[in-house]
Amino acid sequence: MIDNIPLNSFLVISTLMFFIGIYGFLIRRNLITMLMSIELILNSVNINFVVFNKFLYPNLLHGHFFSLIVIAVAASEAAVAIAIIINIYRNFKSIDVDNLDQMKF
Repeated sequence: MIDNIPLNSFLVISTLMFFIGIYGFLIRRNLITMLMSIELILNSVNINFVVFNKFLYPNLLHGHFFSLIVIAVAASEAAVAIAIIINIYRNFKSIDVDNLDQMKF
């Protein structure tokens, strides 16, 4: 099934996901949506790993292993980030980035 789809289609989808994630990270001021944008960026990288592995080295699984490592890092990053966001909400009653200027000092 994946053999019938050209490489350009996967690259277009991955690039769109990457830039939507960048846009969401730079524009949004809510910590949860910023975290979701980072996850979107990491998923677009996973698509690239798997697709380039399939098209360049179809018998090897290096791209799949790299994507599994990225998924593991993203899961641990999300768990730590959610714990930090919960702690910030308990202290400041808001998760807006603009309201967190007290954490600088």
